[in-house]
Amino acid sequence: MKVLISGASVAGPVLAYWLSRYGFTVTVVERSPTLRKTGGHAVDLFRPAMEIVERMGVLERISARSTGTQSLVAYRDGDPRPVELKMPDVAGAVSDRHVEIMRDDLSEIFYEATRHDVEYVFGDSIASISDDGEVVFDGGREERFDLVAGADGLHSNVRRLVFGPESGFTTWIGAYLAVASVPNHLGLDRRLEAVRAAGRLAGVYSAAHMDDARALFLFKTPAELDYHHRDIPRQKEILREQFAHLGWEVPRLLDEAERSPAFYFDSITQLRLDSWSRGRVTLVGDAGYSPGPALGGGTSLAVVGAYVLAGELAAHGGDHTRALPAYEAEIGDYVRRSRAFAVDMAAKLVPDTPFALWGMTQALRLISRLPTGLATAAMKFGTRSASVHHSFPVKDYSAFAKAG
Repeated sequence: MKVLISGASVAGPVLAYWLSRYGFTVTVVERSPTLRKTGGHAVDLFRPAMEIVERMGVLERISARSTGTQSLVAYRDGDPRPVELKMPDVAGAVSDRHVEIMRDDLSEIFYEATRHDVEYVFGDSIASISDDGEVVFDGGREERFDLVAGADGLHSNVRRLVFGPESGFTTWIGAYLAVASVPNHLGLDRRLEAVRAAGRLAGVYSAAHMDDARALFLFKTPAELDYHHRDIPRQKEILREQFAHLGWEVPRLLDEAERSPAFYFDSITQLRLDSWSRGRVTLVGDAGYSPGPALGGGTSLAVVGAYVLAGELAAHGGDHTRALPAYEAEIGDYVRRSRAFAVDMAAKLVPDTPFALWGMTQALRLISRLPTGLATAAMKFGTRSASVHHSFPVKDYSAFAKAG
């Protein structure tokens, strides 16, 4: 069975790995001319995804490239007294097994684990897909596949071609995210420092193996902003408008973000489709069910979704008419709970009013004084759906792996 996967970031290579293990012939097409190395930002893998990468044999490499972030120092704008939290306490409130890693590092590890068994085609994209699996590529080549999987992110080309315009499936949850690669002028070592105001959060962090740092910006607006997702100059203009009046290190971070060639900006948007499959085409990861960038554990969810999709295809002998509904049924509840988690996290990270921000700061100040176990329990109690990222049971599809 021939499978075409669009996207070589996270879900695509994980899906390719498991499909090749089950004996499928896999091609991955990626619009970028090379593996994307854009600076990236830190992403999380929680217990279910950790179990999967362990089965892939890449857990040791992932752990070696973890950010190693140990502390979070949070300021409230206008208040010089910071609150310092231990990051293991914060992560422990969400999952009892966890690693944080830069997205580019994770993508490279998955690519290296698959490149000898999977055909990668860089610098090309899908122009059209027919009902019988005939694919025309932008470069003019035509080829028929038994299944096409869109693993090409929130702004998925495959989804647009088969399901329709993005606007028909997105639900904005009120916030925006920006990340930029910047110099580590604070000399941060496994430490994240941030300042919060009503509806605003700006921070900077560096990982154990990084020479530079990442500036992070989260903000809320009363209505959606008008910009194109590829118009970077306009995005940087918006960022400066939204954070112009914050103090602390924000003016310098804005200046560095303005100069940075590695810049990411997007809305915190959830995808809500009735189904992620149509005929011989299916969606996986953010292309199908993004819970919201940086808030809903989308990277962990993408790893799980790719693993389950491959497993159900193997379990049903490649029959997509049975495998795709089984895939959707298997992870549907996890997707819905991730969406709820993202909405909850948006409220927690970026309170809407000065009073709510003050209350959150006092609560964190109290938690910071508790012993580790109690601090984790207190944070877990205050987070709705906190168990979403460690309660998903990972099925065993190993019986379908091909010898050799």
